[in-house]
Amino acid sequence: MQSIHRFFERLFALGAGLSMALVFGIIFINSLRRYTVGKSLEWGEELPIYLTVYGVMFGIGFAYLQNRHIRFTIVTDLLSDRLRRVLYTAGDGAVVLIGMSLTWSGIVFAGRRGDVEASGLIGSAKAMAEASGIEGLVMLGQMGTYQSAIAVGGIILTIAAALRFWAQIREAK
Repeated sequence: MQSIHRFFERLFALGAGLSMALVFGIIFINSLRRYTVGKSLEWGEELPIYLTVYGVMFGIGFAYLQNRHIRFTIVTDLLSDRLRRVLYTAGDGAVVLIGMSLTWSGIVFAGRRGDVEASGLIGSAKAMAEASGIEGLVMLGQMGTYQSAIAVGGIILTIAAALRFWAQIREAK
């Protein structure tokens, strides 16, 4: 069980870190271009926003697995250790259900208007698709690719909460 926990912890940390690095890199390069050449990248303003959402979703999973999320303990500090563990276990179970709901909501959200074009990205996406012959690259210019971050975040939260729930159950035995 520990190896599964460590695997997902590393995966979520990698996803969050990679997202942050890409956001920083894109903004840095776009700023350099803007102030040296006087011209921004077509996708340099919009893409970092969408990558940030993915980064936040991975960060949520990472923080939840490490039990480093925000928790208000005013009431729980007054409880006995046993009752506190029961409450935390129930909370983790509830977060599993919330994560599943978030996943479903993200799927519906991305499915309804996913083919809407992202104005700052569609030109580059179509150019890449045309140059490479891979029609699927057009998806990089459509909102569904980035709206799917909500569903991905729901999956990540569900996995993290399920692992914490299972760990709480095992500790109680």
